[in-house]
Amino acid sequence: MSSTSLFLRTLLTNPRMVGAVAPSGTMLANLMTSEVDPSAGPVLELGPGTGVFTQALLARGICESDITLIESAHGFASLLRQRFPDARVICADAARLGSQTLPEGLLFSCAISGLPLLNMSPKTVVAILTGISSRLHEGGALYQFTYGIRCPVPLRLLDRFGFKATLHGQVLRNFPPARVYKIVRRRPRHCPVIAE
Repeated sequence: MSSTSLFLRTLLTNPRMVGAVAPSGTMLANLMTSEVDPSAGPVLELGPGTGVFTQALLARGICESDITLIESAHGFASLLRQRFPDARVICADAARLGSQTLPEGLLFSCAISGLPLLNMSPKTVVAILTGISSRLHEGGALYQFTYGIRCPVPLRLLDRFGFKATLHGQVLRNFPPARVYKIVRRRPRHCPVIAE
């Protein structure tokens, strides 16, 4: 099955999981990966779908074996294993980034997220941010795109995790138009997160 056919089938069966009406375009993929440094270390990708961002990471010089892909849809995970045989492809929910999903102690230079956070409950977003926060090197960034008009991580959650979000850029010629946010830690990791 082609990438487009698989995307459309998954969209029709579970539109909230896909969160888009079309696969991400090349311009969006290039913006999402524009700051990724091949020498900085492993890269985590959440919700890679058909692998558009993964392909852009490879074009930037990231070694395929340094890419870990977390994809919850079995069809997409199978496609990713075929397209990127040297990448670590894990069919799992991104809200469960524990030691069962990833090797203990494995840290990433950055995370690239294609997850439709606006379609998710606050509890799920908190779980995803908790997992990402525990898996990024100091100074590591999360790159998250959205079709919304503001950062898909609410300010209260950014504050709770000690993150700050800045608009990294926008792609008006994507369908639909998209914005990319760069989310980084404002305070050292050892500071406790206060529960609500």
